[in-house]
Amino acid sequence: MSKLGKFFKGGGSSKSRAAPSPQEALARLRETEEMLSKKQEYLENRIQRELTLAKKHGRQNKRAALQALKRKKRLEKQLTQIDGTLSTIEFQREALENSHTNTEVLRNMGFAAKAMKAVHENMDLNKIDDLMQEITEQQDIAQEISEAFSQRVGFGDDFDEDELMAELEELEQEELNKKMTNIRLPNVPSSSLPAQPDRMPGRMAGTSPAAHRSRAASSRRAEEEDDDIKQLAAWAT
Repeated sequence: MSKLGKFFKGGGSSKSRAAPSPQEALARLRETEEMLSKKQEYLENRIQRELTLAKKHGRQNKRAALQALKRKKRLEKQLTQIDGTLSTIEFQREALENSHTNTEVLRNMGFAAKAMKAVHENMDLNKIDDLMQEITEQQDIAQEISEAFSQRVGFGDDFDEDELMAELEELEQEELNKKMTNIRLPNVPSSSLPAQPDRMPGRMAGTSPAAHRSRAASSRRAEEEDDDIKQLAAWAT
């Protein structure tokens, strides 16, 4: 058995020692990562100085330049080891975080399951069915009430539309008769109108000026009466 195995075996032989909590282990891993990151930065600076020193000596002092390059190689080896260690610690930290998360999720799910069980113990499926049926019935009643309110209330509006239309036509005819009564119709002459003489450039022989004016006035009255009759007929239609 290697010394490293004996060290870990001896360190874990005490059963009375309690295991660290996930939070404590994560804190330790983060502290280790921070320490190794600082060491990594220090080695990178040392490597850069040794490289600058080797360039400085160059051909003037080859022995010093070679020593600087050797130190640089050793530092680079340590830096590579630290890179691997940081990768391992990072993987372990992520695994521990995932395990801690899963543990918390499992604990909370178990807590929720117990709460649901306690709630369901106080529930009766038969009572739930009765309650849902009662709720459905009340919803149906509310729907019927809403539909009843939304319907038009007649209050004796059941009339025959044909009778209403006939009554409306009678009222319109009565109103038309009243208007016809109030219209003043022109007087219709009792005798037939004389025929209008043909218009000629000169006056007819033997016709006096007074007779000519009388016929012209009669003709104008006849034309006015015709116009009034046409307007009355147009209004009546």
